[in-house]
Amino acid sequence: MNGFLDRAFAEAERRVKQWRREDLLRRLLDAPAPRRPNHGFATSLREARPFALIAEIKRASPSQGTLRGIVNVPKQAQLYFDAGATAVSVLTESRWFGGSLDDLVVARHATSGLLLRKDFIVDEYDIEVSAAIGADAVLLIAARLSLPRLRELLSFAADSGLEALVEAHDDADAAVACESGATVIGINSRNLHTLEVDLNAGLRLLRRLSPNRVRVLESGIHSSRDVRQAAQAGANAVLVGEILMRSHDSAATIRSLLSEVGPPGTQARVGRSGV
Repeated sequence: MNGFLDRAFAEAERRVKQWRREDLLRRLLDAPAPRRPNHGFATSLREARPFALIAEIKRASPSQGTLRGIVNVPKQAQLYFDAGATAVSVLTESRWFGGSLDDLVVARHATSGLLLRKDFIVDEYDIEVSAAIGADAVLLIAARLSLPRLRELLSFAADSGLEALVEAHDDADAAVACESGATVIGINSRNLHTLEVDLNAGLRLLRRLSPNRVRVLESGIHSSRDVRQAAQAGANAVLVGEILMRSHDSAATIRSLLSEVGPPGTQARVGRSGV
């Protein structure tokens, strides 16, 4: 296992232990987030026209440092939806990404749109917290979870009214994600060992997924050409963060990213491996 992911999950485990000591879940349930509309994360990504884009809110990243120090999260979330985003991903991890649970809470109060809680989810308590703050879906990272454990967390998330984006970085991760029964699989073009991005590697792995999965390409999306390539490789959606957080006009950037994606039915739907 690579050093960064080890550190990130060790920090997440420490955080959840602290939440349990503080009985955070009880306090969250005493002041619940607004009810989420039941319009389906996976279904919305698959049916979005002409293409689905998950727009991300994050202040920093381990590879790029600070992206935008001051973020008006409610305004940014609503701006993303108004510009055509299908869902908004909210980074709630604090040490490397500068986020917090409060970011998702205020986004939930500001919009009824689909919200993905993106963090290093370690156990069922973390999923309960995600539901309590108003997430529609959570990120689960296949590189850190055994197949039985991933299945347990997927089942628990479903019982909690949440869907999941299961993230894969290589063939082994993708095999685990598919065998777990995950509906939504995110292919991350970032190498977990070096933190470098190889979009072509992500596209190659994406092409191997069966069309019965909802397929999301993550990392390395900087232009409408990249989005078009993702669609041609079989993606239903892209997840975009850094370019939007650095942009002076995030709405215009979203519209530009989606400008070259053809109408439904023109994208290649491949999956020769059948996974």
